[in-house]
Amino acid sequence: MDVLRFAHPWFLHGLWGLPLLIAAYILFRRQRQRLLDRLGQTNMILKMMPGYRSGRETWKFILFLLTFVFLILALADPQIGTRMEEVKREGVDIFVAIDVSLSMQAEDIAPNRLEKAKFEVGKLIDLLQGDRIGLIAFSGMAHVQCPLTLDYSAAKLFLKMMDTHLIPLPGTAVGDAIDRAVQSFNQQERKHKVLILITDGEDHETNPVEAAEKAAKEGVLIYTIGLGSSQGVPIPLYDRFGRQTGFKKDGQGNVVTTRLDMETLEKIAFLTGGKYHQASNGETELKAIYEQVSALEKKELVSRQFAQYEDRFQSLLLAAILMMIGGLLIPLRGRNKK
Repeated sequence: MDVLRFAHPWFLHGLWGLPLLIAAYILFRRQRQRLLDRLGQTNMILKMMPGYRSGRETWKFILFLLTFVFLILALADPQIGTRMEEVKREGVDIFVAIDVSLSMQAEDIAPNRLEKAKFEVGKLIDLLQGDRIGLIAFSGMAHVQCPLTLDYSAAKLFLKMMDTHLIPLPGTAVGDAIDRAVQSFNQQERKHKVLILITDGEDHETNPVEAAEKAAKEGVLIYTIGLGSSQGVPIPLYDRFGRQTGFKKDGQGNVVTTRLDMETLEKIAFLTGGKYHQASNGETELKAIYEQVSALEKKELVSRQFAQYEDRFQSLLLAAILMMIGGLLIPLRGRNKK
């Protein structure tokens, strides 16, 4: 069954002007009649205007109203779904695991490590062409922030919600993030699975190398991006108004520093056949990774029937033009007969 819809329905609000135009026309006719009454008897005045036809003026106004209505409907662009076509999308499944621990507030990368990671992932989502994307947030534990989806707008919304307060358990459980990703992929497949791990790599709670070995057996390809400096930098603390209150300190009052564990991240990538990238102030790391992912064998991810709507504004626009021409061609004065 054909379904009618309007591509630009907000133009239909213009139809509210129809009663206003009718009211204005009625007021105009009444005002003119009062002026004629002041001049003298209407019959005598009409005799002084040979060939004048008041009915023609009414028809011109009716054609003007029809022109207005058809033009509004044409602008709203009515569409009817008459064609159906099959759309197939091919790609790979990509999970992006982002470290949201407190150390990601370090500012050795502007504006800080976490904001840099979120910005780059947003750019990655813009590059996707048929691949499913999922997000994992991890700190002292890991959880799926966004399951694998083709809805890139939804993925960006979940990405925006990521911050260092998302997971209350402190720490950097890189191994848990890898395990969570492996469990969230299709367990029946041994390929088409990519994990992009973005972290400073400081993991004192789990065994990320062992988790990477398990991931390799499941066919998961892991690319790692290291954020931060290997020299060690302090971790700034902020209040709920976003004002810096100092730096994180240990139990003895010493300022805690965070440094990049490049060696572990390189090993994780090597064990799964991926590659390690060092984050920079540019936007090239995830772009380079996606170029490599794009070369991988793809699978069919979705096959749906999409209704293709056909535009029907052409006939309405033609009707509006014809009504306008008709109104212009109708003369107010007819042929004067003796």
